Amino acid sequence: MLKYVSQLARVMAVLGGLVLSALVVLTFISVFGRALNTLGHAGSLGALGEWLIGTGVGPITGDFELLEAGVAFAIFAFLPITQLYGAHATVDIFTSALPRRANKALMAFWEVVLTAVILLIAARLYVGMLDKMQYNETTFLLQFPIWWAYAASFVASLAACVVALYCALARIAELATGRAYLPHSEGASH
Repeated sequence: MLKYVSQLARVMAVLGGLVLSALVVLTFISVFGRALNTLGHAGSLGALGEWLIGTGVGPITGDFELLEAGVAFAIFAFLPITQLYGAHATVDIFTSALPRRANKALMAFWEVVLTAVILLIAARLYVGMLDKMQYNETTFLLQFPIWWAYAASFVASLAACVVALYCALARIAELATGRAYLPHSEGASH
């Protein structure tokens, strides 16, 4: 089972990375276009400035709308791999002094709590997506349906739910049996 959950988490991380990379390129092009447009309007370039403006150079219309939707997807796409490898930020100042079994019990408890939160977020994303579909809400500039972004994030959150459920059950099994069912079951080392 770990093999399939791991593959799912890796596929989602790659998709999230591709989307994030595309967003970086989009932002660079938009900022560069905005800078060229500003330079063209400065008046100090004369004919070259007018030529720049005439080419239509400027920021990408709706870049922030695309960025908002893409980052939301990327966050949910990275969640499964983060969950699987226990890479969430933790502060273990007080728990490092506890016995190993107590730490395992705490890890299992918080894994179950985090799984419940991820399931709740996925459920609310689904409700939000249905609302956006029902009211045909669109973005301001690009006029694409907002529910598309919700749907992409919801699909990624479903993958996060699958991985989170596996991790919660694995942590409970680790506590009960003493065997490791997750990669890096002892937590991160800093």
